[in-house]
Amino acid sequence: MIATEPLPVLLQEADFAVVAKPAGLMAHASPMARGESDFLDERLRAQFGRPVHLVHRLDRATSGCQLIAFDAGCAARLGAAFMARDVAKDYLAICRGWPDDQRVDHPLDGGPGKPEKKPAITDLVVLARAEIAQPDARHDSSRYALVRCSPLTGRYRQIRRHLKHLSHHLVGDSSHGDGRHNRAFRMAGIHRMLLHAERLAFAHPADGRPLAVVAPLDGEFQRALAFLGIAWPPSGPPPPRPATAHD
Repeated sequence: MIATEPLPVLLQEADFAVVAKPAGLMAHASPMARGESDFLDERLRAQFGRPVHLVHRLDRATSGCQLIAFDAGCAARLGAAFMARDVAKDYLAICRGWPDDQRVDHPLDGGPGKPEKKPAITDLVVLARAEIAQPDARHDSSRYALVRCSPLTGRYRQIRRHLKHLSHHLVGDSSHGDGRHNRAFRMAGIHRMLLHAERLAFAHPADGRPLAVVAPLDGEFQRALAFLGIAWPPSGPPPPRPATAHD
């Protein structure tokens, strides 16, 4: 059964739109669906009453900006902009530890059955840092950071895997995360993966004018920030990373 509640529309033009995808909703039916019946593409076709093409696909557990097109020609033009890296994408993530601002240049394979590694680049900026009185395996407290991740390439689970590569695992990621930290957030009532597609910026496919769309945080992501004592939006620069290692 397709859910009847419409998804928030962040931008709508004649041939395309940007909607706010909720965390936990699969993009489309696949062998991984395991008997589920609620899918993003079907829900949007019912909502708009017309054909819908997903220009890109967010992971099931990721929330935020989802670009769609209402005809194949527009979908092809927008898809070409993604392939040409003419679309700017910014994600918000909560990760374990206190990383530094950096560019992650670490090749990745294409996922299951695609072993060839290709270039993968993600820019990472720290927005806020938090330390809570919750012991982990080696310390009396636990450190977390709110980061903005801007992938310059579009590899399989790129942000999630790049954060793992840095040993600053994405909180709530059951595939590439750290189970101890995931459990700590579940104990606090936060069950989603803390990755949010915050912003898309691209040229209008018909007239070329610049467009930028921002998806607000959902309630559970905001509860995670409150759990860490992080204000949203951040009111100032994060505190400096101490010279002594903690992670």
